[in-house]
Amino acid sequence: MHIPDHYLSPQTCAVMTAAVIPAWAVSIKKIRLELPLKKISLMGVGAAFSFLGMMFNIPLPGGTTGHAVGGTLIAILLGPYAACISVSMALLLQALIFGDGGILAFGANCFNMAFVLPFVGYAIACMISPGLRNSSGIMAASGTGTLPQASGRNNRKKDLIGAAIGSYFGINAAALCAAIEFGIQPMLFRDAAGNALYCPYDLRIAIPGMMIGHLTIFGLAEVIFTAAILSFVYATMADASSAAVRQQTSADSAAPAVSGSTKGDLPLKVLLGALIVLTPLGLLAEGTAWGEWGVDEIAATGAGYTPEGMLKGFSFEAILPDYSLEGLPDWTAYILAAVIGTALLLIIFRVAAALASKKVGESAA
Repeated sequence: MHIPDHYLSPQTCAVMTAAVIPAWAVSIKKIRLELPLKKISLMGVGAAFSFLGMMFNIPLPGGTTGHAVGGTLIAILLGPYAACISVSMALLLQALIFGDGGILAFGANCFNMAFVLPFVGYAIACMISPGLRNSSGIMAASGTGTLPQASGRNNRKKDLIGAAIGSYFGINAAALCAAIEFGIQPMLFRDAAGNALYCPYDLRIAIPGMMIGHLTIFGLAEVIFTAAILSFVYATMADASSAAVRQQTSADSAAPAVSGSTKGDLPLKVLLGALIVLTPLGLLAEGTAWGEWGVDEIAATGAGYTPEGMLKGFSFEAILPDYSLEGLPDWTAYILAAVIGTALLLIIFRVAAALASKKVGESAA
């Protein structure tokens, strides 16, 4: 679903970027108002989950691949506005460092995966399980990082069902947006011979091409990814809550209660480490995702020619293209890429949290 450069016209890229900028602006404003400062660093954890989830490529019969995104998961944990910024930052690192997704198409990719996906997924999840309806997410709803009181066993089961269904519809809504963006290109931009200048597949091809995989395998991957990590979060947060209660009620303990946020963050970071180690599984999927073929592949995919717009214009060389590094085995480079991406996202949001806290402190002074 990462649209490369030159699949969309510059005009389309500009329109999509203009469309997502208000979403970024509103999200940043909402985060400042609603998300506790000490929780901003958790956006880095959420962004890392999304980044790693997108590295686990899954094969589809016919030679294409796809992946989970995790946007609905982050929206449930930290709120849809935090999810918008977290996924956008993950997409930015993928584009700049690893060449996964275009630079000009960055706005379109963010509109699809960082805006449409989390907001649609979160809305549907909340319709099914109203207990999830908290603008700042379940992990930010409590200052201690423990589960809200309303999330008992029955509610948690309903939450997981809502999250699973919401994530399925969220990723498919994003895929449909991408398919439409692809499909309108040959309708709007053609050369004198009538050939498409950019993506050569019209809506009759683009929509089935994108949606078949997402309505089946990739949608299921998003469901499993979301439900599995949310279940893990519920379990670890419940354990942290129980530990804090036991310490607070212990008659012979003079120390303050264990910080729920610290207790809750460590298992998440351990889980991130496990995902990093497992990322080479994404290399087992051969082929290229639909709509992400290179210039040298496009003519062989059924188009019969390479659109002129794909051969000219802006070109960007990523630092570690395709998550690879010359001289290293693929699996080693893939793990290194996962470490680099995860570390950068954690650092970026930790710095953002520190700067936000400093700014609040200066304002209070």
